[in-house]
Amino acid sequence: MRVLSLVLALIVAAACGSVTGPSGSVNAQVFLAPGESSRIVGTTLQLRFRGVVGDSRCPADALCILGGDALVRIDVMENGRTTGTYDLHTGSMQPVRHNDVTITLVELSPYPFSSRPIAPDDYRATLRVTR
Repeated sequence: MRVLSLVLALIVAAACGSVTGPSGSVNAQVFLAPGESSRIVGTTLQLRFRGVVGDSRCPADALCILGGDALVRIDVMENGRTTGTYDLHTGSMQPVRHNDVTITLVELSPYPFSSRPIAPDDYRATLRVTR
C-alpha cells in the first residue's frame, strides 16, 4: 500500500511541472532540422522549422567587423493549419509573439567556417516556447 501511495504521489508531482495546460505556464525547448516539426506540450501549437533563408554570419575562422546574421524561418501551426510564419534572426536573437506565447531562437548550428559551406539540410535550430 505504501508503494502504491508513493507511486501515485510521484505521478501527481510529475504532472505539476512547469509545462501545464493551455492557460498555464509553458517552458518548452525543441531541437529541429529543416522541415521537421514538433508539438509544444501544454499548448495546441506545433512548430515547424522551414529552414535558413540566409546566413551571413562571420565564419569562425575569419576576422570580421560585423558578426553577421542568419535568418531562421518557422511556421506555427494549430490543428494542422499554419497560423503564423516568423523570421528569427541570430544577429538580434529577438523573440516573436504568437498569441499568448513567446518563441525564441536559442541557437542555430552549425556555425559557419570559411572552408566548409553548410548544406541547407545540415542546419539545426533550437527554439524555446514560453508563456
